[in-house]
Amino acid sequence: MRRVVAEGERIQLTLRRLAQQMLEGGLPFVIIGIEPRGVAVAEALWAQLHTLTNDPIPFGTLDVTFWRDDLHRSEKLRIPRPAHLPFPIEGQRIWLVDDVLYTGRTVRAALDALRELGRPAMVRLAVLVERRGLRELPLASDCVGFLLDTHPDEKVIVQLQPVPLISIEVAHGPSFAGYS
Repeated sequence: MRRVVAEGERIQLTLRRLAQQMLEGGLPFVIIGIEPRGVAVAEALWAQLHTLTNDPIPFGTLDVTFWRDDLHRSEKLRIPRPAHLPFPIEGQRIWLVDDVLYTGRTVRAALDALRELGRPAMVRLAVLVERRGLRELPLASDCVGFLLDTHPDEKVIVQLQPVPLISIEVAHGPSFAGYS
C-alpha cells in the first residue's frame, strides 16, 4: 500500500522555498549532491537558485560508498561513482543535499568523506524529506522540504524521473532496495 505525500507543482514550490532558505545565509556557497538520489534533488535546487540569483553557484557530487559503516552488511553490490568536485573543499561554505534523511548514516559518511578532502568553513544539510523520530545519529537538517512521521517498516520513495521530481510516496511493506 502506498500513499502520495506530494506531486508535481507542490514539490516545485517546496524546492523554491528550500532554495530561498539556503540563500538566507548569504553567498557564496557551493552545493554538493550526495549520490545517488541526492544529486537529482541538488540539481533541482541549483536550478531554483539560478532563477533567484545571478551569482554562479558551484555544483558538485559526492559518492559516500566507501565511507559507509554498513558497506559490509549489504547484500547489494554497491558500485561507487567518482566524486565530481570542481572546487577545493578547504574553506568552502557547503550545502550538502540528499533526498531523504532517515538514520543519519549517509550524512555521517558524507561528512567523513569531506573531512578527508579538506576542512570546509561550514557544512549545512538540505533534504527534500526528513523522517522524524528514526535517527540513529545526532544529526539534523538545516533546510527540509517535508517532515514525515513514518514507521520503520515504511519506505519513502522519491520518484526522480522524469525530471523535474514528480512524486514522493510512503510505502508500507517489505524492504524496497535503494529507498530510505
